[in-house]
Amino acid sequence: MIVLALDTATTDLVAGIVDAQTGDTLAEAVTPTRSHNELLVPTVMELLESARLAFTDIEAIVVGCGPGPFTGLRVGMATASAFGQALGVPVHGVCTHDAVALLMRGSSLILTDARRREVYWARYSDGERVAGPDVIAPGQLEVTPVDVVSVPENLRDKLPEELVSAAGTVTYEAPRAAALVAAARAAVGDLSAPGEPLVPLYLRRPDAKEPAPKPLSPAIPRVSAVEE
Repeated sequence: MIVLALDTATTDLVAGIVDAQTGDTLAEAVTPTRSHNELLVPTVMELLESARLAFTDIEAIVVGCGPGPFTGLRVGMATASAFGQALGVPVHGVCTHDAVALLMRGSSLILTDARRREVYWARYSDGERVAGPDVIAPGQLEVTPVDVVSVPENLRDKLPEELVSAAGTVTYEAPRAAALVAAARAAVGDLSAPGEPLVPLYLRRPDAKEPAPKPLSPAIPRVSAVEE
């Protein structure tokens, strides 16, 4: 089964074509960028050409659903949905951190940039999620020894020193196409089965708040129920 895997939940644009039967990656691009919207579709077309495949060869689509910022997630998930509808193939969403954790051994803490001086986090044991995902200020992360901390370089100096010291390895891994497909297979089993509705993991407290009701001006006459 030929699967198109996409992820735009981080500052890495991830796109790849995977043979789900063998787990082999036929073509892949991992591009650090904030221009996901402009690059995603051209990247997919280039990968198909590289793998000597056509859109009609795609039998399923897997997309990372975050956690991540609204704009980035919208690009990947909307594109995956559009491809799925156009091609008539199932689309499966996975937690981006779950895919990253499959690249780690032992216990791991996966961190990605939530902006606004916060991080998205989730903890794993041998690839199985045991806590999270959630969003928090880096200094408030629980200090628990883990084998691997995956964190973007620009966030490393924001972490508690005790957390970094307690980690066996501090590195950064972007989600990879084969890991996204593996995470989807672990969640749903048969990738040819109809996909569930995609649910974005924003995890973000809303920026906008509903304004508090303001009292009416005394100059405005009140209308009684009888008059109405």
